[in-house]
Amino acid sequence: MNFFDELLSNYMLVTAVVSWFSAQVIKTAIDAYFNRGINWERMTGSGGMPSSHSSFVVSIATAAALQYGISSSYFAMSFALASVVMYDATGVRRETGKQAVLLNKILEDNPFNWKPEEFEMKLKEYVGHTPLQVLMGAILGIVVAFLVKIKYPYL
Repeated sequence: MNFFDELLSNYMLVTAVVSWFSAQVIKTAIDAYFNRGINWERMTGSGGMPSSHSSFVVSIATAAALQYGISSSYFAMSFALASVVMYDATGVRRETGKQAVLLNKILEDNPFNWKPEEFEMKLKEYVGHTPLQVLMGAILGIVVAFLVKIKYPYL
């Protein structure tokens, strides 16, 4: 079996990649609908609905539970990782996004007469997630893990 065959036969990895990609496509479509145009940065960017980070890690945890059982070390490790990622997305990263909005507004208003060339770009405002975005990403991760298992039971 060659390298790529081994990668594609790894149920947990396939599930995680499909889940992440699905979340990014959904996120881009939602953004395109509300902003009346496609922003391709949304395909790789963080923040937005649903959380691709949450989808990614929850799909791995769900895949580990389905493949090895909830008493396995694989599930325990992936559950712990998923918990930290989702907590971080709604905590520190969400606050960072809020601060970026405020700082961008200050830079836009330019109260200190800064020269525009001193600032190459705006700060990214889509960094964290609301609890709903994280929940929807987690649900997507669970659904994708089950769908991949049903579609490809031999993985």
